[in-house]
Amino acid sequence: MRISQSFPILILLWFVLLVQAKTAFAADSDVQYGPLYHEFNLTLDSGRRTEILGPLYYQQDIDDEWDATRTWAVPPLFSYVRNEELDYAVFDFLWKGLTYNRHGTEYRFQILQLWSFAGGSTQSETNLHRFTIFPIYFQQRSAIPEKNYTALVPIYGHLQGRLFRDEVNFVLFPLYARSRKRDVITDNYLFPVIHRRHGHGLSGWQIWPLVGHEHKSVTTKTNNLEEAEIVAGHDKMFVLWPLFGNSHSGVGTDNPTHEQFFLPFYSYLRSPKRDTTTFPWPLGYTHIVDREKKYEEWAAPLPIIVFARGEGRTVNRVWPFYSKAENKSQTSDWILWPIYKHNALRTPPLERERTRILFFLYSDSSMTNADTGLSSRRLDLWPVFTARRGFDGKSRLQIINFLEPFLPNNVSVERDLSPLWSLWRSEANPVTGASSQSLLWNLYRRDAAPEGKKCSLLFGLIQYQSGPVGPRWRLFHIPMGRDQRPPETSPR
Repeated sequence: MRISQSFPILILLWFVLLVQAKTAFAADSDVQYGPLYHEFNLTLDSGRRTEILGPLYYQQDIDDEWDATRTWAVPPLFSYVRNEELDYAVFDFLWKGLTYNRHGTEYRFQILQLWSFAGGSTQSETNLHRFTIFPIYFQQRSAIPEKNYTALVPIYGHLQGRLFRDEVNFVLFPLYARSRKRDVITDNYLFPVIHRRHGHGLSGWQIWPLVGHEHKSVTTKTNNLEEAEIVAGHDKMFVLWPLFGNSHSGVGTDNPTHEQFFLPFYSYLRSPKRDTTTFPWPLGYTHIVDREKKYEEWAAPLPIIVFARGEGRTVNRVWPFYSKAENKSQTSDWILWPIYKHNALRTPPLERERTRILFFLYSDSSMTNADTGLSSRRLDLWPVFTARRGFDGKSRLQIINFLEPFLPNNVSVERDLSPLWSLWRSEANPVTGASSQSLLWNLYRRDAAPEGKKCSLLFGLIQYQSGPVGPRWRLFHIPMGRDQRPPETSPR
């Protein structure tokens, strides 16, 4: 018989042996069928994970008291995450090429961040539905007619809560556009050349870059405590921007500020809390006196050579050779920037530290809770490894990390892309005492727990398991030897 004719028979025989092998072992055993199929318990969470064809498909089910999430993924093609208890779902296609996110009634679907649908209920329990082809077409529909809008750029449109404005209207943009942000209305003609602005106590105009002026009187508003509070006034003007400008801000407050610049000759700021003088600007001598933060600073030029002294800030910097800056809550040091850089931030009870070499080549980040004494840490050496340990003590080591150092704590990278290049994975859970190691997508895998350990080689063709019943071996999925179970004692 030729090999081509006997091949289907060999596959059928192999399948029968696999089924018999799975039945012969305890129900809690991992399922390891060569590189085709691998099923095992999760280490850092309560649940199971199934991997097919190495990193090309996996399914993960987390089922514990705080989380019940199911994930399906075909890296790097797509991934789908579902949590029925929290009522959310996430779908990624080609990582961020196409995404769908839903939480309750709120949803968003986008393609390349340009074409998107979004919607959901608002505080008035009215559903809003948005459709966007950025930056050409914007649409919103609601049961409340006042919330509807449509915009076709640059022909005609009306927008609400978009483009950092509460409301926008335009015709043949940039010929004419009107925008509103809170109570300030701006009419633009030949945007951004000519505009006229008005609001509560405010009026202004500009013909950019030739000349412009804006004045706001001191007004009051009622805060959340139903108390009247002052809204500062200002007076600003410029001529041949950015050559000359003069402004008075904080009018009506305890810190009125006068700022003026005539570039490149000088720039200065004067206020009760802070004085700044620079000449010539921007590469000349700068002197800062900060009476509020209690320090004095000299720079020539800023930020290359800087020295500061005072209760609120101390700096010694000669860029790019050396720098050390600190205040009551922060410390920043670097040597031969960007070769070595260190930052520390203290915001009780948390203390954060990060050391970097050549930006993302090496990074060491840690966080400590001074009240509990618990800490977390993350190490990245691009593109060699990423190691992290959480406040709960759970740790994970991954060898090969093309994107993780640049996008730390990015869940979609870990879900959609990391399985492709994670040549080595090591996890440990001190809560349960479980640990696991995997090389080359389970070519070699080891799982350990207080009740025993399991090892497999060549994608499970050689397996060893130890536990209460004694050591057990499987060779090509065939049980070798007998279970060494303790003899049962008969009742007297």
